[in-house]
Amino acid sequence: MSILSSMRYCLGDPRSYTPMWFALAFMPFGLFFDFMDGKVARWRKKSSLMGQELDSLADLVSFGVAPASAAFALGLRTPLDTLLLSFFVLCGLTRLARFNVTVSSLPKDATGKSKYFEGTPIPTSLCIVAAMAWCVSRGYVEGSDGVIGGVWGGEESWWGGVHPIVAVFVGWGCAMVSRTIHIPKP
Repeated sequence: MSILSSMRYCLGDPRSYTPMWFALAFMPFGLFFDFMDGKVARWRKKSSLMGQELDSLADLVSFGVAPASAAFALGLRTPLDTLLLSFFVLCGLTRLARFNVTVSSLPKDATGKSKYFEGTPIPTSLCIVAAMAWCVSRGYVEGSDGVIGGVWGGEESWWGGVHPIVAVFVGWGCAMVSRTIHIPKP
């Protein structure tokens, strides 16, 4: 629903933020369902490779594609912006794939759960979503007061310029695939 709401915002009046608020509000539901599917699997003491892969796909859509779609809708639309947003999504994909492959080799605690995350977990992208909600509340979107930081290079350049704020997505993507960042699991 979040991605479709972002699309609806792109098609409608840019001064009507209602579809964008829906897009941003739907994303935290992904976190709730991500927690619940794991709890249900542990409660039932059942898991499957299919369930693990579906969980990763849901995480990629909820915490990778949806935030990138919202950023595009809010104004990060130059060719370089879209390339860098795609990089963010691919970093999320790489992080989830690496987790699925290496989860059995990571150190475990007494309950059998991994002791830490290697790289930042993809749901942490909700921090970017919160920042985008702040931008919407202040009108820092394309067509209003403009995206924070403006655009560097201008639309007349061959590469269409770039919004420097897209660097937040690039940095977040790099943190997700980092092998040196170890975040203890709760």
